[in-house]
Amino acid sequence: MRLDIELDEGAEAGTGLGAVADFFRDGYLFGDAAADAPLLGRITRQQALTQALSGLFHGPAALVQLRVWVFLQLASQGDAQWPRERIDELFAALRPEALDTVLKRLRDVALLAWDETQRTYALPPLAQRVAGLLAPLAAETAEEGDADGGELAALLGQVVGANQLGSVDAAQVQLLHAQLARLHGEFADAIASGSEFRLREARKRYDRAAVLIDRASDAISALIGNAQGHLLLERAARGLGQAQSRLLAMASQFNRALQQVDRQRVTLGTTGLTSTDVRRWLQAAPQLPRLLDGALAQPTQLATLAPHELLDVVEAEFERDRPQASQAEALPSAQAAPAGQLSAVALPRELGDLNALLAAWAGDLANNDAGADARSAAAALLGPRPAATRYAQLAYKAQLLPLLGDPQAAVLPGLTGELARQPWRIEWQAEAQALEHDQVELLSRGRLVPATNDSPPGAEELNNG
Repeated sequence: MRLDIELDEGAEAGTGLGAVADFFRDGYLFGDAAADAPLLGRITRQQALTQALSGLFHGPAALVQLRVWVFLQLASQGDAQWPRERIDELFAALRPEALDTVLKRLRDVALLAWDETQRTYALPPLAQRVAGLLAPLAAETAEEGDADGGELAALLGQVVGANQLGSVDAAQVQLLHAQLARLHGEFADAIASGSEFRLREARKRYDRAAVLIDRASDAISALIGNAQGHLLLERAARGLGQAQSRLLAMASQFNRALQQVDRQRVTLGTTGLTSTDVRRWLQAAPQLPRLLDGALAQPTQLATLAPHELLDVVEAEFERDRPQASQAEALPSAQAAPAGQLSAVALPRELGDLNALLAAWAGDLANNDAGADARSAAAALLGPRPAATRYAQLAYKAQLLPLLGDPQAAVLPGLTGELARQPWRIEWQAEAQALEHDQVELLSRGRLVPATNDSPPGAEELNNG
């Protein structure tokens, strides 16, 4: 048997248990269902509350939003009673007929009471319960898109507050457990995706959730300790503790995933730009298709073919002589390999210029010239002609400075080993200095100090050889 129920806006929700029992199969007693599902029994006993919510949220979305706004605005007022003139003043922007319609609906569902003797409106106790249920609608989130953080904070507040009052329920703990499990699944998907931008966005959400959970950690521990003797509450509390531990343990997984992303990042030549910078620029570039303007010498054109032209092409294809398959041929005889020449890739000219500059400074140091004890890193990077130094050249030299005194690089032949054997060491400082340069505005402050007399391992053998 199929049950069809049609409800219009003026219809009222059914009272008693019979309305819910009509939805169960024939021969299945509603009392058995309520005994198997205690939540269903508790809901069916809340007839006044369910009717009030049904009346408040029934109808088009715009009308529902108007009712909820008027109701929450009245609930937020500090007065216990309001005359009609006060309500008209409070909602002066609304049309009178719209306000009358909303107030009538609130009176019909017992969310607003009218005192005939004093000629005032007041909120009954049922309205206070509904206002508490709708509190998340009036909450302001800290950031746009932080709905998860707001929902988690609301659930944590309900559980912690109820535990402080001694009225915590297993259903509240299970809702919080489900929220933590959902966040754990979303964070695990972000880690498995390998996307840098998705990982960093998920890490921000995870940090906010971890702060909230850490603040409520003591309350959750107390909840687990106080749940002894209540089977459902104890089971829900232990599940909540396990979900909390699993979520907090994901910090190391985020760190490993972000380190893997950093290792896979590609640097574009000697420009100092990475693939992450390029992708972030492409995502923020307005009207991205305009980058192709002028890139094509001749735009593509749509070719239209008539049916008879298609038939001619098909017939010509079938009538064309197919090439014969190539015959098997013997392998060619052995031949001597041609003489070749192995050449190494030439290093950039900036490496040789840096070696020459450091060697000249070392000569000044040997001659005990004044001011030769230490040199600024900016002077080494900009070179003898600072105005002619480009940003790419400066970035390349900055990547070479850590090779000074490197024992592994000191045994290498060529310019790289020569740089590692220079008698200088770089010391960076945790501050930046301003430069009068057309391409570089700020540069980390550092200096080149003379190295000790100890030669790098392997340097003496290389020089003697």
